[in-house]
Amino acid sequence: MTKCRIVAVIVAVSLTLSAGAFGAAKSKNRNPDHRKERIAAAACELTGRASVPDGDMALWYRQPAAEWVEALPIGNGRLGAMVYGGVNREWLQLNEDTLWTGRAIDRNRKDVTKALDRAREMIFEGKYVEAQAFVQENIMGTRVEKGLHTYQTLGDLELTFPERDKVSDYRRQLDLDTAVASTSYRAGNAVFTREVFSSPADQAIVMRLTCDKTGMITFDAALSRPADATVKVISADTIVMHGQVRASDKLPREGVPSADDGVEYSVMLRIIPDGGRLRTIGQTLKLEKANSATLVIVAATNYRGLEPRKICRKQLASAAKKSYRNLRSAHLAEHRRLFSRVTLDLGGVGAVNNPTDVRLNAVIDGGFDPQLIAQYFQYGRYLLICSSRPGNMPANLQGLWADGLIPPWNADYHININIQMNYWPAELCNLSECHEPFFDLIDGIRKRGRVTAKEMFGCRGFVAGHTTDAWLYGGIIGKAGYGMWPVGGAWSTRHLWERYLFRGDREFLKERAYPAMKESVEFFLDWLVENPKTGLLVSGPSTSPENKFSVPGGGSANLTMGPTMDQQIIYDLFTNCIEAAEILGVDRTFRRELQKTRDRLAPTRIGSDGRLMEWPEEFGEPSPGHRHVSHLYGLHPANLISITETPKFAAAARKTLDYRLANGGGHTGWSRAWLINFFARLQDGNACQDNIQALLANSTLPNMFDNHPPFQIDGNFGGCAAIAEMLVQSHAGEIHLLPALPDAWQTGEVTGLRARGGFEVDVYWKNGKLTKAVIASDNAATCKLHYASRTTEHKLKAGQTLSVDGKLKPAH
Repeated sequence: MTKCRIVAVIVAVSLTLSAGAFGAAKSKNRNPDHRKERIAAAACELTGRASVPDGDMALWYRQPAAEWVEALPIGNGRLGAMVYGGVNREWLQLNEDTLWTGRAIDRNRKDVTKALDRAREMIFEGKYVEAQAFVQENIMGTRVEKGLHTYQTLGDLELTFPERDKVSDYRRQLDLDTAVASTSYRAGNAVFTREVFSSPADQAIVMRLTCDKTGMITFDAALSRPADATVKVISADTIVMHGQVRASDKLPREGVPSADDGVEYSVMLRIIPDGGRLRTIGQTLKLEKANSATLVIVAATNYRGLEPRKICRKQLASAAKKSYRNLRSAHLAEHRRLFSRVTLDLGGVGAVNNPTDVRLNAVIDGGFDPQLIAQYFQYGRYLLICSSRPGNMPANLQGLWADGLIPPWNADYHININIQMNYWPAELCNLSECHEPFFDLIDGIRKRGRVTAKEMFGCRGFVAGHTTDAWLYGGIIGKAGYGMWPVGGAWSTRHLWERYLFRGDREFLKERAYPAMKESVEFFLDWLVENPKTGLLVSGPSTSPENKFSVPGGGSANLTMGPTMDQQIIYDLFTNCIEAAEILGVDRTFRRELQKTRDRLAPTRIGSDGRLMEWPEEFGEPSPGHRHVSHLYGLHPANLISITETPKFAAAARKTLDYRLANGGGHTGWSRAWLINFFARLQDGNACQDNIQALLANSTLPNMFDNHPPFQIDGNFGGCAAIAEMLVQSHAGEIHLLPALPDAWQTGEVTGLRARGGFEVDVYWKNGKLTKAVIASDNAATCKLHYASRTTEHKLKAGQTLSVDGKLKPAH
């Protein structure tokens, strides 16, 4: 098995499907790596074998990256880079999380209430195809042409070194524990080393080049961007690149932004040498025969109204006056403050002696690598830390890392599962702070979603559909087949509720979570209508993302009244809002209205074949292996279905999953990750493990990024959350220990996971059996523990720690 087999999945673009919002349309990566020719030209012969990295948290390789999906990601939440690790040339492909084209525009149609009434009538009459065409023509808001509103690359830092035909002992790696990427090799009798990290403490990317022989550091440094940019050498040691991002290869249209809209940006690079000669050649800095060198890169935009060059000057002045040792030390401390909270050991550490790509190839060939699974879990946590910190933008479809001017699906925020999946690990995996940017996005779309609710539908509250971007629109836009879906905002508010459940912060519930939940509820109180045949309340017109059904008599459609996912999300929202109001002791009359309305919602139903029904009728399925399994929302991420409380529905959910898989389901990375979460909730550890193997073998790129295809980061985050769900669950009012432990994970331990109620949980097991659990409580609370067939209750004080044995008896 060669490395080419892993890389091959990248070019399988014929399988490329929607990120979460564009139906089954095929999509090619429009940003082929423009560095490939230069990488090939700069290649050299690699001989010898470098030593294995210390520790078990390194992704490592014996060759430089040949393309973007082999490069290694670093990030401080805002400023990121993909590190190639070349010998004769090095690239840092740069990103800044607010680098977006476009601007805030009005996308809404005005007052579509009459059209809405007519569309509903047509659907109730069974005129599905005609109703969908009518909705498209009379209701849908403006979808901006692809590429006009998009996240873009910040550009490249390129380093050119003296040409070498042969080096030995080459190794590049990314240490997840330190968030430092490094490259080392021997040339002649000299050992060269590069380290690079993106510091959250100093808001800068820092690179250090060293050699064990003096006077050996020589290179040229240049900044560039695959679009118009102004590059200037402003001093003997500093380069500036600035400009305004613009949409690529698109023409302006009436009612949408022009190609000139977008943020202004600035990037600054300073070289701080130890010895040698530093000079300028055109727009390039050239360092010759130094003992070592430190490079500091800063970047900013005017997205939040500040002047980017002023910000860069301030950040550069602050970082450049510090020693490399102090910069690295501050970076490590801040990264480890988050990363070190959770550990996972599944055994199998001997495999770390092989490079990561070799290990992935072994999994493709059917091998089992438990340490790689543990590393995949920690990689998900690493990526969230690096792409989502307080005060920054939330992780987008590619987290923080996107190449070119039109990344797949604009690297935007799809809220029909993708951004939600990005944040499934946040609370459970002890990264609550990393959840904050998503809450900020919800606040943003609430503002514009109120306008949509009122102007389009004459409803109170706020609404948001299937997607948004940096300009935070809350509209119902695009093609009716995927865009006529009004529950994206409602699903997002579940994350606010989850934060409260995990942390128990009453002030957060009062000031931030409940107002958003209530505002979403207000929309649906006005939106829901009575099905004339059943007398039950339904949502619609709407779809089941992004699926379709066969219409009786011929053809297919996406829109109906009361698709299961809508009904589950609304029921879940109403239930959570009622409980929140009870906790806060507010809105008694409003609560009663919610309860009455919730009781009239059309319920989830089981079909004649024993599966959960996705639609209100048993329509035929043109895509029986569809990547979305939307009608199982009640199983995960919600807690409406469980094997203990609703066993019939749990059994129907299992039949649904088996049917999807039998028909080719799980063929995208994020979809496979969702399946693992489903099976964890069904407490089938072996099915979880089978799908983890498939996720690694079929949907993981050489640098461990998730492959949709192409790269899409939600699978990394969903897979991370699923592994945690296999070990600790707390959605059912108790802490369930090892609920979905596979037979293959015989011995292991996990520390630092979080459970709802304000608990931190450590779990230890041997020979497939629990041996010990340690529970620390943030609050004075009753801790209900469950393992196997035994349940116990323990009253804990705030700050108290409880240790129990395998029978849940307190250890003395």
